[in-house]
Amino acid sequence: MIAVVLLAVVAAVVGIVREARSSGPPPTADAAAPSSSSAAPSSSAPAPTSTPATTPPAEPTFDRAQQSIDDPDSTWVVVDKARPLAPLDHAPADLVDIGGRQLRAEAAQAMHDMIAAAAAQGLGISVQSAYRSYDYQVDTFRNQVARFGEERAEIQVARPGYSEHQTGLAADVGGGGCDIESCFATTDEGQWVAAHGPEFGYVVRYPDGAQDVTGYKYEPWHVRYVGVALATELQRTGTRTLEEFFGLPAAPGYPG
Repeated sequence: MIAVVLLAVVAAVVGIVREARSSGPPPTADAAAPSSSSAAPSSSAPAPTSTPATTPPAEPTFDRAQQSIDDPDSTWVVVDKARPLAPLDHAPADLVDIGGRQLRAEAAQAMHDMIAAAAAQGLGISVQSAYRSYDYQVDTFRNQVARFGEERAEIQVARPGYSEHQTGLAADVGGGGCDIESCFATTDEGQWVAAHGPEFGYVVRYPDGAQDVTGYKYEPWHVRYVGVALATELQRTGTRTLEEFFGLPAAPGYPG
């Protein structure tokens, strides 16, 4: 009987031990986590970088000193009541014929091209006056003074040696039934010259409302050759006169 009891106790102890071994402690968080060898691979591609914005190149600055405004042989020479030609009796050496008048060769070719371009648009432009010598201007000015008096003459005609016409770079043009009169501004020809003249190097030299700067009343017919580069820059910037463009003093009248 005692032997049977002992056998039962031993069997119970063995069972408890087996149960303890099989039930063991729960797995830890580290054990539950996948190993580094089984983790998802990281991307080897570099992180995207932003492309810096490119700065557009600055517009080139117009070089206002590329030609002389004092040399009478320069196409940029500025002549007004405060800036006479030097010498006063200067005469250009390269005058050529244009419509029975004379202009310096470069200005004459540009005038020829401008007249041809206008004709292609059905517009008739003609040269009414161009180069005037010093001696010619002496007679013209004297006649204007005799007719209108000196004060009025000086806002219509330049003194000898102070005239753009003497440079061989200025011309008076007409068309549309109006020649050398304010009405030229109202004609198709006059409006075309004002708008398209810069394409050929010509600008209206004495614009409306600028008499206090140029010294001359509005002359829509008086065009001055300065070359395409300067003419288009004047048009692009909306600058009315050469005096204002080059920062020169206004010349409403003769000094002294």
